[in-house]
Amino acid sequence: MPLRIAVQMDPIASINPAGDSTFALMLEAQRRGHAVEYYTPDTLSLRDNRVTANVAPVRVFDRPKGEHFELGEAARADLCTYDILLMRQDPPFDMNYITITHMLERLHPKTFVMNPPAAVRNAPEKILVTEFPHLMPPTLITRDREEIRAFRREHGNIILKPLYGNGGAGVFLLQEGDQNLNSLIELFEQSFREPFMVQRYLPEVRKGDKRIILVDGEPVASLNRVPAEGEARSNMHVGGRPEWIELTARDREICAAIGPALRARDFIFVGIDVIGDYLTEINVTSPTGMREIKRFGGPDISAMIWDALERRRA
Repeated sequence: MPLRIAVQMDPIASINPAGDSTFALMLEAQRRGHAVEYYTPDTLSLRDNRVTANVAPVRVFDRPKGEHFELGEAARADLCTYDILLMRQDPPFDMNYITITHMLERLHPKTFVMNPPAAVRNAPEKILVTEFPHLMPPTLITRDREEIRAFRREHGNIILKPLYGNGGAGVFLLQEGDQNLNSLIELFEQSFREPFMVQRYLPEVRKGDKRIILVDGEPVASLNRVPAEGEARSNMHVGGRPEWIELTARDREICAAIGPALRARDFIFVGIDVIGDYLTEINVTSPTGMREIKRFGGPDISAMIWDALERRRA
Protein backbone atom coordinates (compact mmCIF):
# COMPACT_ATOMS: atom_id res chain seq x y z
CA MET A 1 0.00 0.00 0.00
CA PRO A 2 1.48 3.40 -0.93
CA LEU A 3 2.44 5.48 2.11
CA ARG A 4 2.57 9.23 2.58
CA ILE A 5 6.11 10.20 3.56
CA ALA A 6 7.42 13.49 4.96
CA VAL A 7 11.19 14.10 4.94
CA GLN A 8 12.61 16.68 7.35
CA MET A 9 16.08 17.55 6.12
CA ASP A 10 18.57 20.29 5.29
CA PRO A 11 17.85 22.23 2.07
CA ILE A 12 17.70 19.64 -0.70
CA ALA A 13 19.48 21.93 -3.17
CA SER A 14 22.57 21.96 -0.94
CA ILE A 15 23.10 18.19 -0.54
CA ASN A 16 25.55 16.03 -2.48
CA PRO A 17 23.26 13.38 -4.00
CA ALA A 18 26.21 11.06 -4.73
CA GLY A 19 26.87 10.55 -1.02
CA ASP A 20 23.72 11.57 0.83
CA SER A 21 21.88 8.84 2.75
CA THR A 22 18.66 10.87 3.01
CA PHE A 23 18.63 11.15 -0.77
CA ALA A 24 19.07 7.36 -1.04
CA LEU A 25 16.09 6.84 1.28
CA MET A 26 13.98 9.21 -0.82
CA LEU A 27 14.93 7.39 -4.04
CA GLU A 28 13.91 4.04 -2.55
CA ALA A 29 10.62 5.38 -1.15
CA GLN A 30 9.81 6.82 -4.58
CA ARG A 31 10.75 3.52 -6.29
CA ARG A 32 8.24 1.73 -4.03
CA GLY A 33 5.45 4.07 -5.08
CA HIS A 34 5.23 6.07 -1.85
CA ALA A 35 4.30 9.76 -2.01
CA VAL A 36 7.41 11.68 -0.89
CA GLU A 37 7.19 15.26 0.41
CA TYR A 38 9.88 17.49 1.83
CA TYR A 39 10.37 20.38 4.26
CA THR A 40 13.14 22.06 6.21
CA PRO A 41 12.98 22.20 10.02
CA ASP A 42 12.90 26.01 10.15
CA THR A 43 9.28 25.88 8.85
CA LEU A 44 7.99 23.77 11.77
CA SER A 45 5.23 25.25 13.93
CA LEU A 46 3.43 24.03 17.05
CA ARG A 47 -0.02 25.49 17.73
CA ASP A 48 -2.96 24.01 19.65
CA ASN A 49 -0.90 20.80 19.99
CA ARG A 50 -0.73 20.48 16.18
CA VAL A 51 2.64 20.27 14.45
CA THR A 52 2.72 21.76 10.96
CA ALA A 53 5.34 22.66 8.36
CA ASN A 54 5.62 24.10 4.85
CA VAL A 55 5.71 20.85 2.89
CA ALA A 56 6.31 20.44 -0.84
CA PRO A 57 5.90 17.38 -3.08
CA VAL A 58 9.30 16.29 -4.38
CA ARG A 59 10.59 14.07 -7.17
CA VAL A 60 14.20 12.87 -6.91
CA PHE A 61 16.51 11.67 -9.67
CA ASP A 62 19.82 9.83 -9.44
CA ARG A 63 21.66 12.55 -11.31
CA PRO A 64 24.45 15.07 -10.59
CA LYS A 65 23.88 17.87 -8.10
CA GLY A 66 21.57 20.52 -9.51
CA GLU A 67 19.62 17.97 -11.55
CA HIS A 68 18.68 15.69 -8.66
CA PHE A 69 15.24 16.98 -7.64
CA GLU A 70 12.05 18.77 -8.68
CA LEU A 71 9.80 20.49 -6.14
CA GLY A 72 6.08 21.15 -6.31
CA GLU A 73 4.37 24.05 -4.58
CA ALA A 74 4.85 24.17 -0.81
CA ALA A 75 1.83 24.47 1.49
CA ARG A 76 1.26 24.38 5.25
CA ALA A 77 0.44 20.78 6.24
CA ASP A 78 -0.46 18.99 9.47
CA LEU A 79 2.30 16.42 9.96
CA CYS A 80 -0.03 14.00 11.77
CA THR A 81 -1.59 13.24 8.36
CA TYR A 82 1.59 11.46 7.21
CA ASP A 83 2.33 7.77 7.70
CA ILE A 84 6.09 8.11 8.18
CA LEU A 85 8.37 11.06 8.89
CA LEU A 86 12.13 10.86 8.37
CA MET A 87 13.96 13.17 10.82
CA ARG A 88 17.14 13.61 8.82
CA GLN A 89 18.55 17.09 9.33
CA ASP A 90 22.24 17.11 10.23
CA PRO A 91 23.47 18.12 13.69
CA PRO A 92 24.78 20.16 15.53
CA PHE A 93 22.85 18.59 18.38
CA ASP A 94 21.98 21.90 20.02
CA MET A 95 18.91 23.43 21.69
CA ASN A 96 17.31 23.91 18.28
CA TYR A 97 17.70 20.19 17.54
CA ILE A 98 16.39 19.27 20.99
CA THR A 99 13.37 21.57 20.60
CA ILE A 100 12.54 19.94 17.27
CA THR A 101 12.56 16.49 18.92
CA HIS A 102 10.04 17.78 21.48
CA MET A 103 7.78 19.00 18.68
CA LEU A 104 7.98 15.78 16.66
CA GLU A 105 7.35 13.73 19.79
CA ARG A 106 3.72 14.97 19.56
CA LEU A 107 3.41 12.94 16.33
CA HIS A 108 5.14 9.65 17.13
CA PRO A 109 4.12 6.82 16.83
CA LYS A 110 0.82 7.67 15.06
CA THR A 111 3.05 9.22 12.44
CA PHE A 112 6.08 6.96 12.77
CA VAL A 113 9.22 9.10 13.12
CA MET A 114 12.63 7.59 12.27
CA ASN A 115 14.55 7.57 14.50
CA PRO A 116 12.05 8.15 17.35
CA PRO A 117 12.52 11.76 18.53
CA ALA A 118 12.43 11.18 22.30
CA ALA A 119 14.95 8.34 21.99
CA VAL A 120 17.23 10.49 19.80
CA ARG A 121 17.02 13.35 22.29
CA ASN A 122 18.06 11.05 25.13
CA ALA A 123 20.90 9.38 23.22
CA PRO A 124 23.41 11.91 21.83
CA GLU A 125 26.08 9.96 19.95
CA LYS A 126 28.96 10.80 22.29
CA ILE A 127 26.83 10.15 25.41
CA LEU A 128 25.02 6.94 24.41
CA VAL A 129 28.33 5.28 23.62
CA THR A 130 29.52 5.75 27.23
CA GLU A 131 26.98 3.11 28.31
CA PHE A 132 29.51 0.61 26.93
CA PRO A 133 32.83 1.55 28.63
CA HIS A 134 34.21 -1.97 28.13
CA LEU A 135 34.03 -1.44 24.35
CA MET A 136 35.55 2.08 24.30
CA PRO A 137 39.05 3.54 24.53
CA PRO A 138 39.75 5.41 27.79
CA THR A 139 37.36 8.38 27.68
CA LEU A 140 36.72 11.45 29.84
CA ILE A 141 33.80 13.90 29.65
CA THR A 142 34.44 17.07 31.63
CA ARG A 143 35.14 20.82 31.61
CA ASP A 144 37.52 20.49 34.54
CA ARG A 145 41.01 21.59 33.47
CA GLU A 146 42.89 19.52 36.03
CA GLU A 147 40.94 16.37 35.10
CA ILE A 148 41.95 16.90 31.47
CA ARG A 149 45.60 17.48 32.40
CA ALA A 150 45.64 14.36 34.58
CA PHE A 151 44.07 12.30 31.76
CA ARG A 152 46.77 13.52 29.41
CA ARG A 153 49.55 12.68 31.88
CA GLU A 154 48.12 9.17 32.11
CA HIS A 155 47.59 8.53 28.40
CA GLY A 156 50.06 10.77 26.52
CA ASN A 157 48.60 11.42 23.08
CA ILE A 158 44.93 12.44 23.35
CA ILE A 159 42.01 13.59 21.23
CA LEU A 160 39.98 16.60 22.41
CA LYS A 161 36.63 17.25 20.72
CA PRO A 162 33.29 19.00 21.27
CA LEU A 163 30.65 16.80 22.89
CA TYR A 164 27.98 17.74 20.35
CA GLY A 165 30.03 18.34 17.21
CA ASN A 166 29.74 16.45 13.94
CA GLY A 167 31.61 15.77 10.72
CA GLY A 168 35.02 16.01 12.41
CA ALA A 169 34.61 19.72 13.22
CA GLY A 170 36.65 20.85 16.21
CA VAL A 171 38.51 17.53 16.67
CA PHE A 172 42.12 18.02 17.82
CA LEU A 173 45.02 15.61 18.27
CA LEU A 174 47.36 16.68 21.07
CA GLN A 175 50.58 14.69 21.08
CA GLU A 176 52.77 14.20 24.12
CA GLY A 177 54.88 17.31 24.58
CA ASP A 178 52.53 19.56 22.61
CA GLN A 179 52.30 22.86 24.52
CA ASN A 180 48.90 23.97 23.17
CA LEU A 181 46.64 22.12 25.62
CA ASN A 182 45.92 25.11 27.88
CA SER A 183 45.20 27.41 24.92
CA LEU A 184 42.92 24.81 23.39
CA ILE A 185 41.00 24.34 26.64
CA GLU A 186 40.53 28.13 26.82
CA LEU A 187 39.20 28.14 23.25
CA PHE A 188 36.76 25.31 24.05
CA GLU A 189 35.62 27.08 27.22
CA GLN A 190 34.78 30.19 25.19
CA SER A 191 33.09 28.23 22.39
CA PHE A 192 31.05 25.59 24.27
CA ARG A 193 28.94 25.67 27.42
CA GLU A 194 28.80 21.89 27.76
CA PRO A 195 31.62 19.53 28.84
CA PHE A 196 34.20 18.30 26.32
CA MET A 197 35.13 14.75 25.31
CA VAL A 198 38.73 13.60 25.77
CA GLN A 199 39.91 10.20 24.52
CA ARG A 200 43.18 8.32 24.35
CA TYR A 201 44.51 8.63 20.81
CA LEU A 202 44.25 5.39 18.87
CA PRO A 203 47.13 5.11 16.36
CA GLU A 204 45.10 2.41 14.56
CA VAL A 205 43.12 5.30 13.04
CA ARG A 206 45.89 5.59 10.40
CA LYS A 207 44.50 2.32 8.99
CA GLY A 208 40.99 3.74 9.05
CA ASP A 209 37.91 4.58 11.08
CA LYS A 210 35.09 2.15 10.26
CA ARG A 211 31.49 3.25 9.85
CA ILE A 212 29.30 0.20 10.51
CA ILE A 213 25.62 0.47 9.61
CA LEU A 214 23.03 -1.33 11.75
CA VAL A 215 19.41 -1.76 10.73
CA ASP A 216 17.03 -2.74 13.55
CA GLY A 217 20.05 -3.42 15.75
CA GLU A 218 21.75 -5.82 13.32
CA PRO A 219 25.00 -5.02 11.43
CA VAL A 220 24.53 -5.04 7.66
CA ALA A 221 27.74 -3.52 6.20
CA SER A 222 30.79 -1.42 6.96
CA LEU A 223 32.84 1.27 5.26
CA ASN A 224 36.42 2.14 6.15
CA ARG A 225 37.42 5.81 6.12
CA VAL A 226 41.17 6.40 5.84
CA PRO A 227 42.54 9.79 6.94
CA ALA A 228 44.30 11.95 4.38
CA GLU A 229 48.05 12.43 4.73
CA GLY A 230 48.77 14.93 7.50
CA GLU A 231 45.20 14.73 8.85
CA ALA A 232 44.18 13.17 12.18
CA ARG A 233 40.49 12.99 11.23
CA SER A 234 39.00 10.36 8.96
CA ASN A 235 35.58 11.91 8.26
CA MET A 236 34.74 12.04 4.55
CA HIS A 237 33.72 15.71 5.06
CA VAL A 238 37.41 16.51 5.65
CA GLY A 239 38.99 14.31 2.99
CA GLY A 240 38.80 10.80 4.46
CA ARG A 241 39.06 8.16 1.71
CA PRO A 242 36.23 5.60 1.75
CA GLU A 243 36.95 1.95 1.03
CA TRP A 244 35.00 -1.28 1.31
CA ILE A 245 35.88 -3.49 4.28
CA GLU A 246 34.39 -6.69 5.64
CA LEU A 247 33.03 -6.92 9.18
CA THR A 248 35.48 -8.60 11.55
CA ALA A 249 34.72 -10.90 14.48
CA ARG A 250 35.41 -7.95 16.82
CA ASP A 251 33.01 -5.72 14.87
CA ARG A 252 30.27 -8.34 15.24
CA GLU A 253 31.05 -8.69 18.94
CA ILE A 254 30.62 -4.93 19.42
CA CYS A 255 27.35 -4.92 17.43
CA ALA A 256 25.98 -7.86 19.41
CA ALA A 257 26.74 -6.02 22.66
CA ILE A 258 24.96 -2.79 21.68
CA GLY A 259 22.15 -4.29 19.57
CA PRO A 260 19.69 -4.85 22.46
CA ALA A 261 20.04 -1.21 23.59
CA LEU A 262 19.37 0.02 20.05
CA ARG A 263 16.32 -2.21 19.62
CA ALA A 264 14.96 -1.15 23.02
CA ARG A 265 14.95 2.44 21.74
CA ASP A 266 13.45 1.38 18.38
CA PHE A 267 16.41 2.79 16.45
CA ILE A 268 16.04 1.55 12.88
CA PHE A 269 19.02 3.31 11.26
CA VAL A 270 22.27 3.62 13.25
CA GLY A 271 25.89 4.18 12.23
CA ILE A 272 28.64 3.30 14.69
CA ASP A 273 32.31 4.28 14.49
CA VAL A 274 35.00 1.69 15.27
CA ILE A 275 38.76 2.31 15.35
CA GLY A 276 40.82 -0.84 15.71
CA ASP A 277 39.06 -2.86 18.41
CA TYR A 278 37.27 0.12 19.99
CA LEU A 279 33.82 1.63 19.66
CA THR A 280 34.06 5.45 19.61
CA GLU A 281 30.58 6.76 18.64
CA ILE A 282 26.99 5.61 18.12
CA ASN A 283 25.35 7.89 15.54
CA VAL A 284 21.54 8.01 15.69
CA THR A 285 20.71 11.53 14.46
CA SER A 286 21.59 11.50 10.75
CA PRO A 287 23.97 8.63 9.95
CA THR A 288 25.55 8.42 6.51
CA GLY A 289 27.55 5.97 4.40
CA MET A 290 24.91 3.88 2.64
CA ARG A 291 25.49 5.26 -0.86
CA GLU A 292 29.25 4.64 -0.67
CA ILE A 293 28.64 1.09 0.57
CA LYS A 294 26.34 0.35 -2.36
CA ARG A 295 28.87 1.80 -4.84
CA PHE A 296 31.49 -0.63 -3.52
CA GLY A 297 29.12 -3.54 -4.23
CA GLY A 298 27.62 -3.79 -0.75
CA PRO A 299 23.93 -4.22 0.09
CA ASP A 300 21.20 -1.70 -0.66
CA ILE A 301 20.72 -0.45 2.89
CA SER A 302 17.95 1.97 1.91
CA ALA A 303 15.83 -1.03 0.87
CA MET A 304 16.50 -2.72 4.24
CA ILE A 305 15.44 0.42 6.10
CA TRP A 306 12.23 0.75 4.10
CA ASP A 307 11.46 -2.92 4.76
CA ALA A 308 11.73 -2.12 8.48
CA LEU A 309 9.61 1.03 8.18
CA GLU A 310 6.91 -0.74 6.22
CA ARG A 311 6.80 -3.47 8.88
CA ARG A 312 6.18 -0.78 11.49
CA ARG A 313 3.29 0.67 9.50
CA ALA A 314 1.80 -2.75 8.75
